[in-house]
Amino acid sequence: MVEKSPDAFRTISEAAEELDVPQHVLRFWETRFSQIKPMKRAGGRRYYRPADVELLKGIRSLLYKEGYTIRGVQKILKEDGAGHVAAIGRGEIEPRKREGEMASAPPPGMAKAAPRLSKPGTPAANEPQLALPLPGSAAAQGNEGKPVSRLAENHAEMLRAALRDLGDARKILDPALPR
Repeated sequence: MVEKSPDAFRTISEAAEELDVPQHVLRFWETRFSQIKPMKRAGGRRYYRPADVELLKGIRSLLYKEGYTIRGVQKILKEDGAGHVAAIGRGEIEPRKREGEMASAPPPGMAKAAPRLSKPGTPAANEPQLALPLPGSAAAQGNEGKPVSRLAENHAEMLRAALRDLGDARKILDPALPR
């Protein structure tokens, strides 16, 4: 492949390769970050300006290296601007430390696997078990609406936020689902 000038526009495949992310991730980020606005030609072909690629590098760094959620990166973009996030992508400034929702979470790749949920009496080999009664089962009768574990409220809220984000992503990635 011929090396492009740093000032040249990039196709989505070139941008994805430079950022080391799949093309569909770039399309998804466009739906979540209004600051990402590639130029679109006839037929919908995307062309990313050098500034777009720098912004994408900053978003990638915050999401993948720093462990921010999409909402966390949206907040940084709103408060500090796209130039700030692009500077993070260029390595010119250090990102601020995570606060609030994810501050107590381990860095990406360092979390322990969650225990598997299963029906009582069906343990998987060498797996820690968290036996929860299934909704509608005899064990769950009279237990509806009561917490089944002692999950800290801030962790429960983090899980609820993650589930909302996953539901939103699924709706975008699976066009067959009703919106």
